[in-house]
Amino acid sequence: MNLQAYLDIQPEIKAAVEAGKPVVALESTILSHGMPYPENLEFAAQVEKIIRDEGAVPATMAIINGRMKVGLTADELELMCKGEGVAKVSRRDLPILLATGGTGATTVATTMILASLAGIKIFATGGIGGVHRGAEVTMDISADLQELAHTPVAVVCAGAKMILDIGLTLEYLETMGVPVLGLDTDDFPSFYCRSSGFGVDYNAKTPAEAARIAKTKWDLGLAGGLLIGNPVPEEYAMDFNEMSAVIDKALASAKADGIKGKDTTPYLLAHIVEYTGGRSLATNIQLAYNNARAAARIAVEYARL
Repeated sequence: MNLQAYLDIQPEIKAAVEAGKPVVALESTILSHGMPYPENLEFAAQVEKIIRDEGAVPATMAIINGRMKVGLTADELELMCKGEGVAKVSRRDLPILLATGGTGATTVATTMILASLAGIKIFATGGIGGVHRGAEVTMDISADLQELAHTPVAVVCAGAKMILDIGLTLEYLETMGVPVLGLDTDDFPSFYCRSSGFGVDYNAKTPAEAARIAKTKWDLGLAGGLLIGNPVPEEYAMDFNEMSAVIDKALASAKADGIKGKDTTPYLLAHIVEYTGGRSLATNIQLAYNNARAAARIAVEYARL
C-alpha cells in the first residue's frame, strides 16, 4: 500500500509518533459543519492549546485537495473553519474525495481511519454517532460504530448524542465487541447531560487505567477500538428532562421538513441550539474542551506503557 500517494503527516506529529510520544487526534467536522466562523477558529486554537498544556501533540485531521492531512497548517485550519465547499467525509466518501481531489471535514469514522494510518491511538471528539431513533425501520446507523468495531483507536467522547437511541447504540457496540468505559463514572453520558440512564462496561477511575485497558486489548490482537465516555463538567451540564423535550421538538420538526440521512444530525443540532437559546452550543464547546484534556492525559499515560 503506497500511503505516500495519499497521506501528509505534519513533521512534528510524525516525529512524536515515531518517538512514542503522546499524540491526540482531532476531527474537523465540528469546525466545518458544527460552528460558525470565526468562533470555530478560536475553538480549534483552544483545543490544541489544552492538549499541548497536558503534554501531548494535537493532530487535527482533514481532506484537502485530495490529500489526507494529519495535522493542519494555519492556512489549512482557516480553510476548514471557513467551510466553503467543504464536504462531510465518512468512510464511504473517502476514496471518492481522494480520487477527485476534493476537500472535506473528517467525521469520527474518518478521523479514526487517518489516526490509525498515522499510528495515533487516542482521539478526542464531542459525541459519537450511533443508532438513530427508528433505525429498526430506516436502518439509519452511523458508520462511527463500524469504525469502532474495526479500527484500533480509543475514542474519548461525552457519550452519544441525545438525538440517538442510546440504548440501541450501546447494544450495537456490545455486539461488535467494543469496550465502553466510563472515565470515573458508572453512567454512560449523553452529550449535553452527564447521564443517559444506561451504564458503562467498566468505570476506569483514572486516565492511566483507561490507557492500560486500551493497551491490553491491542496487545491481545483484538480488533477495533474502545469508547471512553467522559461526562461534561457539572457546571456546564444541561437538565436531562429539559433536553429530552427539546430533542423531541427538533425531531418532530425534522420529520415535518422531510429531513433524512446525513442531513439529519446537522439539522437537529442547529435546531437544538435555536431552541435552547444558544446554551447547548456553549455546553458543546465545554464538553469538547473537557474531552481534549482527558484524551491528552490518557495519551500521556499510554505513551508511558
